[in-house]
Amino acid sequence: MSELHSPDLDPAVVRLLEVAANSVASALAAQAGGAGRVELCTALELGGLTPSSALIAMAREHLNIPLYVLVRPRAGDFLYSDLECELMLRDIEACATLGCDGVVLGVLDADGNLDKARCRSLIAAAGHMSITFHRAFDLSRDPAQALEDAIELGCERVLTSGAQVTALAGAPLIRDLIVQAAGRIAIMPGAGVSARNIAQLAIATGAHEFHASAKHQWPSGMRHRRPALSDMEGGEWRSDVEQVRTLVTAMRD
Repeated sequence: MSELHSPDLDPAVVRLLEVAANSVASALAAQAGGAGRVELCTALELGGLTPSSALIAMAREHLNIPLYVLVRPRAGDFLYSDLECELMLRDIEACATLGCDGVVLGVLDADGNLDKARCRSLIAAAGHMSITFHRAFDLSRDPAQALEDAIELGCERVLTSGAQVTALAGAPLIRDLIVQAAGRIAIMPGAGVSARNIAQLAIATGAHEFHASAKHQWPSGMRHRRPALSDMEGGEWRSDVEQVRTLVTAMRD
C-alpha cells in the first residue's frame, strides 16, 4: 500500500473498538480494557459461531456496554438452508428477549449476492435491535452493490476485511466503501487488527469503528497431563484486558 494519507481523517472524531468475545470472561476483559462494544460469539477459530442462550444471558447481566451477538449457525459459507434460517431466526428472537442491543448476521445467495429476502426476515425478527452485516460481505460478488443492498436492508454497519485476508491488506477497498457509504452506514474494518496496525488502518481508511478479538491463550491449570492428547490440553483462549487497552490507546492516538 503506497498511499496511507486520508485527507478527511478528522482527529476529533471519537473512534470505537468492538471486541469479538468468546466467553463472559472475554466480554468482561473487553469492557475493562475500554472497548465500546462486545460482539459475543463462540469458536473464534472457525470465524465465530452463535453462542448459547445461557452465555448471552450471563454476558448481558455482567456488561454495561452494548452487547451484539453473532448469529451464524455453522462454519463454512453463507448459503443457508431453510432449516438454518429458521434456526437463526429463533436465535435472533432469543437475543431480543434477553435484551441484547444488536445482532450480527449475513446471508448470501449462490451467486454471491446478498440474499435480501432471507436477510429481511431475519432483520424483522430483530425488532428494535441494531444490525451488523458480518464478513459474509467479503464473499460477495460485487462489494459496491452489496453495500447498497445492506443500506437498503437497514443495516447499521458492515464488518469487512476489504475482501482480503486482513483489513490492512483490504484497506483500499474499505476506504472506497466508506466514501461510497457517505455516512449512510458505518464500515468497520476487522481481521488481523492489532495495536501494531490500528493507527495505520485508521489513516488508510478513515474508519471510525474497528473490530478485533485481542485474544491471548492462558496457561492451563491442569496438573495431570496426557502427552498423547496434547492438542486437547491447551489453556483457554480469551480476550486480554491489556491487549484491549493497548488497542484502544493506539486507536485514539
